[in-house]
Amino acid sequence: MVDILHEIEAAVPALRRYARALTRDFDRADDLVQDCLERALAKRGLFRPKGPVRAWLFTILVNVHRNSLRGARRRGEPVNFADIPEPSVPAPQPGHMALAELDRAIGSLPHEQKEALLLVTLEGLPYAEAAAILDIPLGTLMSRLGRARAALKTLTGIPSEPHLRTVK
Repeated sequence: MVDILHEIEAAVPALRRYARALTRDFDRADDLVQDCLERALAKRGLFRPKGPVRAWLFTILVNVHRNSLRGARRRGEPVNFADIPEPSVPAPQPGHMALAELDRAIGSLPHEQKEALLLVTLEGLPYAEAAAILDIPLGTLMSRLGRARAALKTLTGIPSEPHLRTVK
């Protein structure tokens, strides 16, 4: 039982990173991780070591996130006018602008594609493990990744075909 607690503790930074990428809000991400850990600790007696504890925790996190999205759709989201930033001048750094553009593009992806893309690219999970976490077939995961990558290319203006050098 002590081993599972150490494994859960070791997985917290990865859970926080994934939750922040999913929600794009530090406070909501921390709440999501807390709900995930609370559920995992309450249900740790149900864990059967078929795989790593980390995958089990990511599965719980994804399910808690999906449940919160369903609830949010029913409630709607309040807008606090004090939090709306004043219009400003965009940052002159091209790298910062490119990252901001990529962040907006990832944020506009459908949740299914975003979940798959972030597990594979941000967390570096193998396709089979990511498919198990999302509870989908491997082919479905690969299809979602392909659609997500194609959408990101379109949204960020990256051409699908590489530029070829012309001989002068």
